[in-house]
Amino acid sequence: MKKVNLNSYEVLFVDMDGVIVMSGSPISGAVDAVNRLNARGKVFVLSNNSTRSRKRFAENLKDIGVRLPSGRVINSAFVLAKFLREEKGPLSVFTVGEEGLDLELRELGHAITEPEKSEIVAAGMDRGLTYEKLDRALTGLNGGATFFATNSDSTFPTPDGESPGAGASVGAIRGMGYEPERIVGKPSKVAANIAMEVAGVSSPDDCLVLGDRLETDILLADRAGMDSVLVLSGVESEKSLKKSDLQPTYVVSELSDVL
Repeated sequence: MKKVNLNSYEVLFVDMDGVIVMSGSPISGAVDAVNRLNARGKVFVLSNNSTRSRKRFAENLKDIGVRLPSGRVINSAFVLAKFLREEKGPLSVFTVGEEGLDLELRELGHAITEPEKSEIVAAGMDRGLTYEKLDRALTGLNGGATFFATNSDSTFPTPDGESPGAGASVGAIRGMGYEPERIVGKPSKVAANIAMEVAGVSSPDDCLVLGDRLETDILLADRAGMDSVLVLSGVESEKSLKKSDLQPTYVVSELSDVL
């Protein structure tokens, strides 16, 4: 495996689930690795997880020994809230998602509303998804609301295997006849551009993306012109990597190997 030259990058965008933690529990060596990487430069957590707010993410990281302020967390709920605010202004939104999505939308001035009053239906990962919630989303969409999605990850990693990701929520709404106008999380360039804006960098050459998914982390880096590290502690394996046409700049077994 080619050694990662950390001195070449100003900013590190590190994925959370499958890289730092697995179902909330730290992966071996990951906490020390993040802290050591952060001591060498700027580490930002870049995650498609929309279930928690950035503040909660930072609290969860602190609980396992990683000290990063909420401003160093960029998740897909924040990306969607920021994108909508910048593109369309404050909006009335009905959400198919969890608390983190609502909190980030409110934080940037959007109103969480009933489907009949919604301008936007926003979908993210929703472990409480029901037909009733889908019925309400359909009411909003049939009434003229526009559909946006935080991400469309098919699964997310757990110690017991993969569980349904935001793609399950997005797919259910697609099944009702509505395609999202935009999917803003990884691997979208929307996520890459907002991440660079938050990090205060102007060139993708200064950025290194570290993640466990080819179809999100590595594809985002490829589309944005950034270098990437595939970390094999989550979804991907050496077998899936060999089958893929998309190849990262570097490959490591776990985050600590970057050092």
